[in-house]
Amino acid sequence: MNKVAPTVKKPSVVYRRPELADAPAIHALVDECEPLELNSQYAYMLLCTHFSETCAVAELEGDLVGFVSGYLKPVDSSVLFIWQVAVSAAARGRGVGKGLLNTVLSCPACAHVRHLEATVTPSNRASWALFRGVARDRGTSCTEQTIFRDEDFGPNHHEEEQLVRIGPLAAESTGQQL
Repeated sequence: MNKVAPTVKKPSVVYRRPELADAPAIHALVDECEPLELNSQYAYMLLCTHFSETCAVAELEGDLVGFVSGYLKPVDSSVLFIWQVAVSAAARGRGVGKGLLNTVLSCPACAHVRHLEATVTPSNRASWALFRGVARDRGTSCTEQTIFRDEDFGPNHHEEEQLVRIGPLAAESTGQQL
């Protein structure tokens, strides 16, 4: 007689808009997510309040395990620029990065977004995989070009940044409430 092994269901990740009270946990999360550059806690407070419509957090069993920050480009509000994507080590491999991006793209504030942009250093393989995967999942292109060279950062060495551009995004895939 064959016994069937019980299936263990993984807890679900919950996505939502950030709130002011999330800022300290976001700051701590980003601090743990190299190679991301840590911003001040004040910056995360602003992102959780002024930019909450274009940011999202992910929770797993009540713990904050992911954060994405973005904004609509002032010169072209049809472009959502993603500033940072942070996922805790405990939540990696669960699609949290894509879930965060899809959550933001589903917000009413992004109903008119047709392109997603971000900057990524050449060595950040996880971010490249994330953005290329989003483009593939949405059936659209992903282009890249150098936007900031090492020398643009002045005397502080910093790897160049590539501008990633995904789109065009289908109108029905953005701006819908979850």
